[in-house]
Amino acid sequence: MIGVPLRLKTAVALVLLGLLTLLAGIGQRTIWAPSETFTASAPADVAGAPITVIDQDLRTLHGGTVKIDIEGDGNFMLAAGRPDDVEAWVGQAAHNTITGVSEDEKSLQVEHADGEATAPNPAGSDLWVSTENASGELEYSWTPPADGDWTLLLASDGTQPAPASISMTFPNDTSTPWAVPLMVLGSLLVIGGIVLALLSARRRNGEGGGEGSGFARRARARSEAKSSSRVTMAAAGVVAAAVVAGTGVAASATSPAPSPEPSASASPAAQEAGSPVLLDAQFRRILEQVSSAVDAGDAAKDAAKLAERVGGTELEVRTQNYKIRSQVGSYEPRMPVRSTKLLTTVVTSDREWPRSVMAVTQGEGNVVPQLLTLVQASPRENYKLVETNPLQPGTTFPTISRDGTETLAPADKTGLLYSGEEALSGLADRLTSEDSAFKDKLVEGESSPYIADTLSYQAEVVKAGENGNFSFTHKVVPESTVVFRTADGGALVLGRINFGFEGTPKAAGDKLTIGDDAAALAGGKETTTGMVLSFAESVAVYVPPAGSTDPMKLVAATRGLTGASFK
Repeated sequence: MIGVPLRLKTAVALVLLGLLTLLAGIGQRTIWAPSETFTASAPADVAGAPITVIDQDLRTLHGGTVKIDIEGDGNFMLAAGRPDDVEAWVGQAAHNTITGVSEDEKSLQVEHADGEATAPNPAGSDLWVSTENASGELEYSWTPPADGDWTLLLASDGTQPAPASISMTFPNDTSTPWAVPLMVLGSLLVIGGIVLALLSARRRNGEGGGEGSGFARRARARSEAKSSSRVTMAAAGVVAAAVVAGTGVAASATSPAPSPEPSASASPAAQEAGSPVLLDAQFRRILEQVSSAVDAGDAAKDAAKLAERVGGTELEVRTQNYKIRSQVGSYEPRMPVRSTKLLTTVVTSDREWPRSVMAVTQGEGNVVPQLLTLVQASPRENYKLVETNPLQPGTTFPTISRDGTETLAPADKTGLLYSGEEALSGLADRLTSEDSAFKDKLVEGESSPYIADTLSYQAEVVKAGENGNFSFTHKVVPESTVVFRTADGGALVLGRINFGFEGTPKAAGDKLTIGDDAAALAGGKETTTGMVLSFAESVAVYVPPAGSTDPMKLVAATRGLTGASFK
């Protein structure tokens, strides 16, 4: 008689415990469920600085899209760039870096670095893949513009402190690994309690009926005890299995998944090193700005309008072209620079400065495709157009990877038939002399008419100038040389050659006459003392890979008058 009440109490306890456990599991999925996001804010006591950098690790801290809310006085900007580009632009300027989130997930961790109190205005920098401009406040969803690592830079104008009110909302871990195990466990406990109660009720009914002998009752009691024991053990076994399974679920949900083996290509440094310095969208934006600047300068014949986006050889040649055209209406303008009909781009993956890139375009006014070479001298300077070279008629532009290619030092001959220095020196020698040792090492004829035309021009001047002695020189400008590796292991070498043309009267009283274009620069058309003309030759030469028996090929070339004077 004592066993039945005890079983009933145990059954009630199991049912109650099961209900509580079941409710706990349900509660984890409902009233106690974690928030889908959490928000952390920058501390208010951080020292002010003209720049704030948001570390790229924060974007992937919890997976999903990170939302950033910024409030500040006046206008400010938020720019996205490669981590090494952002670091290079910041340089020695004082700045704050948001590096992580506190353990309680309420505060952003900020590190302050002392330095220069001001910086240039970062707006308009070619380093930024994208920018967001705001006044007063900005809501920003941080998504990567391309594969790899990306850092954010926040600033006003470089002279005022960057906005300090920053909060970031991250996706939260909403997993509830114990919810299902608790619900399963609670259900089993309830079922176990009910089963135990039913068996107890059956036992009580059997004893109250008084049927059979004592021996029979004892037999039934033993049988029911065994049955009860089996049911209880079975329920306990299921419960234990559920607990074990639940523990496994919890472990798999809370323990970090095994990470793949790290590889050089997966590391941020490796990703940056192998990444092209410009994405297509950046390149097109830069090219449009360059084209607009050149159009404005050409239309007004005003070199001052070129200054922000044109430099080097191209600025010098176009400046003199404007001067000549202002006096000689028939003088041919320089070929226009177009951003439309972009045929291909060549972008270095070498991330040191200066950085050189190239575009091949053929827009309105370009009779043949034109090579545009742009150089970024330092992180805080923008790309400038330094050379324009029309392709030689019938020339095929060599294949170069658009995903980023290697640039070589001018003296580097690794894997090449000739170094960049040797290639341009050989071309300069060939342009100077009919008997050059490089005569058979460069493709000439219809596919490279520039060489033949130059030699012919020099010969005709000598022949026609009865009253003068003439000499010609072609000298490489070493600092202008840029070498891009081609897909076949060869190289495309671009650079400038200074073409000098000197004339001296043969006898006293003899006069030398120069053309109207040179006269516009020299200040007169005739001289009895001698004259000097200077041209800038922009050229591009293809160099075959080492071991090849093919000659080099002049891919593009043009010249522009840069100076004229009398001795």
